[in-house]
Amino acid sequence: MADADGTDESGTDVGGPVPIGVKLGSTRTVLAYPDGDGGIETVRTLTCLAAYEDPVTGDERVCYGEKAARQYPDRVEFPLRSGLPEDERRAELAGQFFEELCENHELPDESGVVYAIPTIDDEPGLVNLNEVIEESTIGQTFVRSFPESLCGAFPAMGDGMEAIDGIFVAVNLGATSLEACAYRHGEQLAPFVSESATGNDVDRRIASAVEEETRGRVNIDTTTAREYKEVHGDFGDFEPFTDVVQQPGGGSHEFTIERSVMDPLDEYLDSVVAELANDFLSQLANAYMKPYQLALARPVVVTGGMACLPGIIDEFEARLSDELGRDITAVTADRPDLAAAEGAYRIARRLAESST
Repeated sequence: MADADGTDESGTDVGGPVPIGVKLGSTRTVLAYPDGDGGIETVRTLTCLAAYEDPVTGDERVCYGEKAARQYPDRVEFPLRSGLPEDERRAELAGQFFEELCENHELPDESGVVYAIPTIDDEPGLVNLNEVIEESTIGQTFVRSFPESLCGAFPAMGDGMEAIDGIFVAVNLGATSLEACAYRHGEQLAPFVSESATGNDVDRRIASAVEEETRGRVNIDTTTAREYKEVHGDFGDFEPFTDVVQQPGGGSHEFTIERSVMDPLDEYLDSVVAELANDFLSQLANAYMKPYQLALARPVVVTGGMACLPGIIDEFEARLSDELGRDITAVTADRPDLAAAEGAYRIARRLAESST
């Protein structure tokens, strides 16, 4: 198998495009490409960048990802905060971020790129996202896009391309939207998207709940709220935790969080189940009754960053089963946050093999 410079582990040029999977996310971006040892190298970073001036030459420099967020919190920009680059300026920033990322990891021009796209009714934003990928230096052989929930289903369903061979329902628990779709041999049936249950909304609710639980003594931003969610959120075994904030007049204040993380998460999951049961699955059954029956006889594939929370898959199964009055099972990848890029990589690899 070729590594990122188009050679195998012995350094021999094997020819053909290097397959690359991409998920440009509102909060994090993931790349997947060959590691040179028969496996996959994955890169996961915050989708942000910050510009600064070189103190010697005066030239503008750019850093991205965690470094940008940590070193320049006052000027860091997230160009895909709404899920897509919504205007020309954000598209330019997203392109600059993506090019810096690709150059830093020395991804080759002669590559085939598959990128995962969200199910969002925003044609200008999708066009902008396509231009970000198309105008980058990589993907000179081909660039293709596939639905994020389909890409994420590949690692959840096995080691190969099983997601293309059957009928199933996929649910993407994302930061900016809740997405659901049934797939019939890769064909989308009744794609559904809602912004009423999102990871970003959970972050805002956690921030508000922390202020309420501490009786106004503690105010946190949504970045801190997201960290609380990702570090402490657990549907199976949540434990109260303490944190410390600096007081405006000096000194510090220690506080304990007991309800402010899990209450918003419980509300979120209830909203997800209600949206799926009352809207998406009803629409699917009305339009495609037989595929609906076949799909629910198989595990529901759950993808997206929110699927990383411990215990959420079991709780999702239980609540959706109660809502529908039938036993529902669910499955996800070992790393749901990497699944879309890894699935996109598998598709890119298949396309690269067929092009040689």
